Amino acid sequence: MLRYLLKRLAILVPTFIGITVVCFLVIHLAPGEPTSMQAELNPKITPEAIQQLKHHYGLDKPLPVQYLIWMKNLSRLDFGASISADSRPVWDKIRERLPITISINVASMIIIFIVSIPLGVISAVRRGSMLDRAITVFVFIGFSIPGFWLALICMDFLGVRLMWLPISGIHSQGYEHLGALAKVWDITRHLALPVFISAFGSLAGMSRYMRSSMLEIIRQDYILTARAKGLSERAVIYRHAMRNALLPVITILGLSVPGLIGGSVIFESIFSIPGLGKLFYDGIMMRDYNLIMGSLTIGAVLTLLGNLIADLAYSVADPRIRAS
Repeated sequence: MLRYLLKRLAILVPTFIGITVVCFLVIHLAPGEPTSMQAELNPKITPEAIQQLKHHYGLDKPLPVQYLIWMKNLSRLDFGASISADSRPVWDKIRERLPITISINVASMIIIFIVSIPLGVISAVRRGSMLDRAITVFVFIGFSIPGFWLALICMDFLGVRLMWLPISGIHSQGYEHLGALAKVWDITRHLALPVFISAFGSLAGMSRYMRSSMLEIIRQDYILTARAKGLSERAVIYRHAMRNALLPVITILGLSVPGLIGGSVIFESIFSIPGLGKLFYDGIMMRDYNLIMGSLTIGAVLTLLGNLIADLAYSVADPRIRAS
């Protein structure tokens, strides 16, 4: 197991470098620069002042040189200073926002796993039944509804009309004066809608993957053998069939991590949540290269870690992976 883990970690290093190279090129090839944004805000700025700003931020150097300087600073966990008005270190900004985004995405992953797996198993075992058809309708609804539209509908119905849940921020006014349990409940109410919106689309797709995998497994000969030996249907389904059916689902679950992190930009902006996605969006609007690269780097690290966890879970579920 340790050898398998070391091999996976060795593969992550060149993958990470490749991701940073592509991201660095893309954001610098996009139209607009931080200096142009500052020039628009100050029409009296002179071309000499703009050139001095480029020199100050290192934007007058060739792209390969800029990338090597950025990688050198990254080796010291230094993402540089934000090009925005506050000029704060990028890592300080990310460190403030990262726990919120991670909490929402972890909660979404847990909900996806807990709900989609049983839905897929039940739908496969009771194939063709009314319950299977109802789950299928739910899945198609989940696939077809855009996340941002569902977020606006939930905000209007649950937040504005019924006033059951807050529709913005992560805590209420006077949060500092609440007790411990009241603080937990207040944050839970504020994050209920974002977590639901984040999980809903993936929930539908994951249950469909689980159903397809389960249908393929229960047709295998060893499942017929297990039933012929007199094992209960519950033992056959949950002890023998479901473990093998989880293998492709674990892979899909690991690959869904980038989608969840990317989706953070949408629902954090809609719900005004001060997370990494909202910070990334603000950085793009201001052409804050250091902030954009810092956010993309953290997102890449989280994605690679998610895939690594999926690989490890895959090897636990199927010992043949470790042996090979």
